[in-house]
Amino acid sequence: MPRDEMLTISQVIAEICVPRATFYRWRQLRKGPKAIKLPNGAVRIRRSELDRWMNGLEESA
Repeated sequence: MPRDEMLTISQVIAEICVPRATFYRWRQLRKGPKAIKLPNGAVRIRRSELDRWMNGLEESA
């Protein structure tokens, strides 16, 4: 089974076309995709989590 791709916040923002401030506001409000904070402070989002989150938005729209 291939490993789940780990995306940077910049990659996610570019893919979903939202301003960085909007993405961080979603994270603060816990409305964005679940993220992983690495020991060095970097944040990553699994490809599968981003896809799950996007699919959830589509169903509720």
